[in-house]
Formats: sequence, C-alpha cells, structure tokens
Amino acid sequence: MGESYDAIVIGAGPNGLAAAITLAQAGRSVLVREANATLGGSCRSAELTLPGFIHDICSTVQALAIASPFLSALPLAEHGLELVHPKASFAHPLDDGQAGVVYPSLEETAATLGRDGAAWKKLFGPLVRDWKKLAPALLGPLPPVPRHPIALAHFGLQALRSARSLAESWFSGEHAKGLFAGVAAHSIVPLEWAGTSAFGLVLGTSGHAGGWPVARGGSQKLADALASILRSLGGRIETGARVENIDELPPARVILCDVTARQLLRLAGHKLPEGYKKTLQAFRYGPGVHKVDWALSEPIPWKAPGCRDAGTIHLGGSFDEIASAERAPWEGRYSDKPYVLLVQYPFEPSRAPAGKHTAWAYCHVPHGGDLDVTDRIESQLERFAPGFKDTILARGVMTPSELERHNANLIGGDITGGANMFSQILARPVLGLNPYRTPVKGLYLCSSSTPPGGGVHGMCGHNAARMALRHELR
Repeated sequence: MGESYDAIVIGAGPNGLAAAITLAQAGRSVLVREANATLGGSCRSAELTLPGFIHDICSTVQALAIASPFLSALPLAEHGLELVHPKASFAHPLDDGQAGVVYPSLEETAATLGRDGAAWKKLFGPLVRDWKKLAPALLGPLPPVPRHPIALAHFGLQALRSARSLAESWFSGEHAKGLFAGVAAHSIVPLEWAGTSAFGLVLGTSGHAGGWPVARGGSQKLADALASILRSLGGRIETGARVENIDELPPARVILCDVTARQLLRLAGHKLPEGYKKTLQAFRYGPGVHKVDWALSEPIPWKAPGCRDAGTIHLGGSFDEIASAERAPWEGRYSDKPYVLLVQYPFEPSRAPAGKHTAWAYCHVPHGGDLDVTDRIESQLERFAPGFKDTILARGVMTPSELERHNANLIGGDITGGANMFSQILARPVLGLNPYRTPVKGLYLCSSSTPPGGGVHGMCGHNAARMALRHELR
C-alpha cells in the first residue's frame, strides 16, 4: 500500500486491459486489480463439460477485435494470439433446408439469397468499401468534426432505422430478411426499435470486410496476449484482488473502472454528486442470456449445407419469428421458439480431443431469469440439424445468475454492459463528448457501459485512457 501509481485500473477484462496498455504506452505507471483468479472478464476459457474440451465462458467470435483501431494495432500475434477464420462468417437457415450465408465475397453471399442477392450487394457494397473509414468513427468517441462525413452520412441514413424497416424496404424474400434479422438481433432489443439496423449493418459489414474469427485455443488467449503486452510495458496485474471501495486503493492520480454503471455506484457512490448518481441509477440493463456448452462426438448435422461453412449460426426461422422471440424477454416472457445464437468450431480442432467437437449457444431471456430453457435451445437445433441431440457427449448450462457469478459485470445476465436502447447508445451512461469522465476528479468509467458499448474491441478502455491522459495525466 506504500506504492503510488499514475493510474489504477479496476477490472482486467478487455476494456480494462486496453485502458492499462494505452496508459503504459504513454509511459505511465499502471496497476490493474482483478477480482477473479483468472484475468479476462468475459474473455476467458475453461473446461466446462469434459476434460480436454475447451469452452469460452462468454465471448468467442472476435469480429470487433480485428475491426478495432486499437486492438488491430497491437502486436497480439507476438504475444501468443492466433486467429482462425471459418470459411463463412455467419449463416441463417430456414425450414426449407437452405441458408443465407455471409462469406467474405459479396458475390458468393448474394448467390445464397436468390432474388435478394443484388439488393444485399447494393446495401453492403458501399459499407464494405468504406469500412476502414467507418470502423474508427463507429468505435471511437464522437468527434466534433467527422473525418469522413460522406461515408458516415451514408451509413447513418440506414443505421437510424429499425431492423424491420430496413429489411422490409430492401428485401422481398425470407432468406435475406432472416439473415439480416439474425445479425441485427445481436442488439438484444426488439427489432422494431430505432437504431437496431445499425447492429446488423456493422456486424454484417465486418463479416465481409474482416471476417468473424476465433482465437486458437480459446478466447483466453486474447486476454493473455493483452496481459503479456501490458507486462512488457511495465504494467502490473494483481488477480484475486477484489476492490470493494475506491478508498482502499493505493495512491493514484487516476482510477479507471472497468465496471458497469451500477457497480460504479457501489465503488464510489459516496464521492459522486447526487445528480450523477441518479443518472447511473436510471441506467437500464437489458435481457439476460441462457447459455449452453456442448461436448460433441461429431460435427453438427445441419440440413442446410451452407451452415457447415460458418462459425456462427443464427437460428430462429423467419424475420417475424425472430422479432417475436426478441420481444418476449422485454415483456418478461420466455419464447417457446427463441432466437438462438450458436458458435461451432469444426475449423478449430485445438478445442477438443481428436475427432471430437465443441459448440455453444445462447438465447435471450428476461433480465435475471433463471428458468432452464436448455430444451428450447436444443429443440431449435434439432429443427435445423436433425440428429443433433445424438451427438451430445456432455453439456454445461449457465443461467443469467451463473453468468453474473463468473463475471460481476454481467448484471442479470446482460452481456452488453447495459441495454442497447437508442437513448443509451447516445447517452452511455451520460450524454456528452466525454462520457468516460465522472464528476469526481481523476475517476473514469471505461467499461462497455460507455461508448461504443458491448463487444471485444477494447475501445471503451482505450477511449477512456486517452481522455485521462488529456485531462489528468498530461
């Protein structure tokens, strides 16, 4: 406790580690305190089913990691990270035995969408072309003057719409509508709400422009690589070091908290002014997720051949079915036929013993709800992959409360650090050009409760650290 630091970071998830690396790169002394025995936050891996089967506890697909202006600039490969790409980023099967599939090639993708193929190319072509201009703007803090206003304006015209509005205006067939619904449903809000099309556009574009890879050996490898970079820069990490109150920390000029809005109240509520506390108290969390991991005897027997090419599969049928399923948790209901997000690894054999496989899936459920819906998830798998249940060797189930026990940032099973309502995209958690800086001098929020929100991109931490360097650590 006698040591002092330029900065202390609470939480060793990707955002906390990104903040610490940014500060260490600037020559500042940094200490990271992590409550769990293993660093990584939601970017961790473990044997959750059987020995030798590696599962990711939460985050798996690293689409935003390679899109991130910060993470993509780090020498992650030199510190042990290898990314593995499936042939296709994601797929969406329907009951007719065919699937819309997003490949790197727009032409190959269009060929899976029949009469809507040309419309898909027309919608995504300009976004793919401008992706290197768009990604820094969409993942960074809101600049006073955009560097690429025309590209952003083109994106914004479509992004402000609801996913339903965009899909119905651009596509006529169920395959393209369903394909867009599946990727837009990563927003975890009803697809009729404004701004939900942005999630489909960003993630869909990333599927073409950079792909949806996974880390060889598990997502823990990404967290370990970030920690290795930080240590190489002189940063210090303490695990098993829970912080209950910021007053118990060693002296530091800046404290950055990779925690959600509610947890910041617990850590520093006694120092925060009442107005700011009320804003944090009003910050809303979204539905939880119910997750199932499987050890499998063989690859998933998909009816639609295109699903065998993709790492991520979105299950739920038509746009209307998915939209109905996604409204249910917001109304406190469990859908009988939930939208299911599944990741499989036949292209990444290091995660299972020879000849065996792993996969996981989750569906969205009411916030904090602990009803076991494993059977509903597996029924959706059987619907599109008959015989799937016969391949299961073992399963591991995590309800929203169990996910929160793994990572305290997953409040009620909310994996995005707060609901992605349009109002909370603009004000996350407060409205302003510097939402990372709290009214307490030297205290910053650097989690997914700040822009640009959820996902493994590190930009919340990086942006917060840049603000701290500008205002407190010049």
